Amino acid sequence: MTEGVDPVGLDFNALAYSGRALGSARQAQNVHRWGWWYQAEWRLLGMKAYWTSILGSAVLTPLLYVLAMGIGLGALVDSSSGGVEGVPYLTFVAPGLLVATVVMSSVNELTFPVMGGFKWQKLYFARAATAATPSQVAVGELLAVGVRMVAEAALFWVVLVALGAVDPRWSWLMIGIAALAGMAFGAPLASYSATLEDEGFEFSMIQRFVVMPMFLFAGTFYPLASMPLYLQWIGWISPMWHGTQLARAVAFGLPLTNGEVAMHLGFLVILLAVGIALTVRNFTRRLNR
Repeated sequence: MTEGVDPVGLDFNALAYSGRALGSARQAQNVHRWGWWYQAEWRLLGMKAYWTSILGSAVLTPLLYVLAMGIGLGALVDSSSGGVEGVPYLTFVAPGLLVATVVMSSVNELTFPVMGGFKWQKLYFARAATAATPSQVAVGELLAVGVRMVAEAALFWVVLVALGAVDPRWSWLMIGIAALAGMAFGAPLASYSATLEDEGFEFSMIQRFVVMPMFLFAGTFYPLASMPLYLQWIGWISPMWHGTQLARAVAFGLPLTNGEVAMHLGFLVILLAVGIALTVRNFTRRLNR
């Protein structure tokens, strides 16, 4: 969207220089209709303050992971076993690293920033005091983070293609898959963050006992079936594993039946839908107090 122009085509810069202003009824009408987008735009503009961190996460992280795990460890794996799932280890691990990085980025965007919008900055209350509804505030937040997930996954994919880790013909579909997996985990997390009144150890516990085990035991670095059965359940309930399986299917043709594809997609979509519904409910409860 062009700076200074709202979704209905009004050029605010021109209005400001002309000395004319929109009537209060028109302003309220625009906010009531487009409140979700105004919230998303505000959140995306706020991300500009730490765009270097986002860029570093999307470019340097995959570069370091691929060099260390894909090429360094991969050379040992390939020399001893000839690769994994019939492909070089770098090809096998690259989709998992992409999905894992995006999922973990969603944690950063939907924990402290969400709680801060209620507790510290209180900007959610400011938005809800306008004609925008609490549900629009919630949807706008998730939309903005979803846009970031797509952008980050796209940059990650470009790095993987440049390093020869994936074939670009179909692997670009990993961008949408990774963003879906990230939001499938992030949306329920946002709903939980919206309920927290005070800063405690909740987010640290999530990082240590949910995110880290998911990263290590959800098939990112090796096939889930190679793990003991008593650990495989971590992958089964993890958006990271479901996203990784789909990403590997489009990246190098990991054999999945139609039923398996439907199961992986269904898990992610249902989790995302539940997360959105819970986030809308919790934002509404909190902002209507």
